[in-house]
Amino acid sequence: MTAAPEREVIGGLRVELAEGVLRITIDRQERMNALDLASMNALGDVLTGRATEPAVRVVVIAGEGIAFSTGADLAAAAQGPEADPRVVMESANRVIRAILTLPVPVIARVNGPAAGVGASIAFAADLAYAAPSAYFLLAFVNVGLMPDGGSSLLVPAAIGRARATEMALLGRKLGAPDAAAAGLIARVLAEDELSPHVDAVAARLARGPRRAIELTKRALTAATLARIDEAIERETEGQIELLAAPDFREGVAAMLGGRAPDFGR
Repeated sequence: MTAAPEREVIGGLRVELAEGVLRITIDRQERMNALDLASMNALGDVLTGRATEPAVRVVVIAGEGIAFSTGADLAAAAQGPEADPRVVMESANRVIRAILTLPVPVIARVNGPAAGVGASIAFAADLAYAAPSAYFLLAFVNVGLMPDGGSSLLVPAAIGRARATEMALLGRKLGAPDAAAAGLIARVLAEDELSPHVDAVAARLARGPRRAIELTKRALTAATLARIDEAIERETEGQIELLAAPDFREGVAAMLGGRAPDFGR
């Protein structure tokens, strides 16, 4: 008999463990699954806590509704004082580092837009599968910020400097088919095939040799992302400066006001 799934709801997330697969679903549909500080902290807590338990053999991160995650919830930040920039950055960095260092594989099921740190979360996953309508957007420059969540290394490591620079400096969307062709994600699946495929891959990994999978993940990460800590530190220092700058305030005001930002001097 199959054991009943263990379920809980925490900070805008649904968390469910069944047959070795820990599913973390971002459920903030009214905000296109954008993450405020509380939900980012909750995600970090799950990834550094529940996901490390012996019963967990694989982690799946997904978004409820039409989006994977549209990044940081700038509207929430604009409505009231958030924590200081360093605290915000440390919260996001904890999530990315946890995904990269977990001893079990992490799968991202990208059913829709993945922007800002939402894109970084998908890129940090060991395997990312996306629907054809999904896209990836390093939207930071549009609000006067720089890429973070490790994406300044995760993206060029996968697709090369030229295309990564275009995404980062121009804030250009990369559709899921192009992301797969460039090697940024593992595969694109038809809308009705995405969830079954992710479920099948997760089940296969959950039945696999745990230690061999752990050491393989560690070796691949070390070979391709050896300087990820340096990248995250550079991003943190740069972003702390930019979060306190006038361009960021103008970028957020323009975004919330539905107008083009004026970054002119």
